[in-house]
Amino acid sequence: MSLTACATYAPSPPANLPPLETAPAAVEVEDTTGPTEPEDTGTPTDGAVEVGGTDTPTDGAVEVGGGNTPTDGAVEVGGTSTPGASAAPSASAAPGEKGGTWQTKWGPLSEADRDLIKKVRLATLWEMVIAQEAIQRASTDRVRKVSAEIASQHHTLDQQVRKLATQLKVKLPVKPTTQQASWMTDISAKSGSAYDATYVKWLRLAHGQIFVLIGTVRGSTQNTLVRRFSEQANAAVLNHQRLLESTGLTTPESFPTPSA
Repeated sequence: MSLTACATYAPSPPANLPPLETAPAAVEVEDTTGPTEPEDTGTPTDGAVEVGGTDTPTDGAVEVGGGNTPTDGAVEVGGTSTPGASAAPSASAAPGEKGGTWQTKWGPLSEADRDLIKKVRLATLWEMVIAQEAIQRASTDRVRKVSAEIASQHHTLDQQVRKLATQLKVKLPVKPTTQQASWMTDISAKSGSAYDATYVKWLRLAHGQIFVLIGTVRGSTQNTLVRRFSEQANAAVLNHQRLLESTGLTTPESFPTPSA
């Protein structure tokens, strides 16, 4: 029986999963002379987005429990600090980035639209990496198989978000946030059944947080590319929530606090 909980989502085979693509698209290269106008649409180009730190991003490795997976920027994982769970990942604009709504040939591109694009990229930067680790370290066959599905589907989602960002000239983050890195640290510091439970807890929480944003953007966006992408992201995130819940390891801590 297939593990995929959402019949409309077709992941690539986990056995053939390539590493997370990190070669930045043209729009991800920081322009030190300031934002420029694209040739055809007059849509402003985002400024640099630095997430989870202040150093200039460089190609390095994410170290998770001893294994190196290529990604943009180095994130050291494997310490003992315990993260909080209150805030959703930050994808705020860098200094000098133009806010407001941009006009594109696919329709207006709002700040909420751009926030979704950036946060989906942020999700892949840590969730795909930690899922690849869990394939090797999880203590149960079920968690290992769920992790393979999630890693494979995140690879597909990342290809989609990178293409969209190039089309809309949205600058993408290049490494996980401090919050996400702390979740990775907490997971990697565990072993056995505690590893499985902590892994499911943080991934299910993160998916619940971004699921709310996806629904908001799908309901409000006037940009046809973002509308289609929000539906793709919705299918993937819904499927991942179902897969994580199917492990039987979710607890009240695995779910975001409902909005008032």
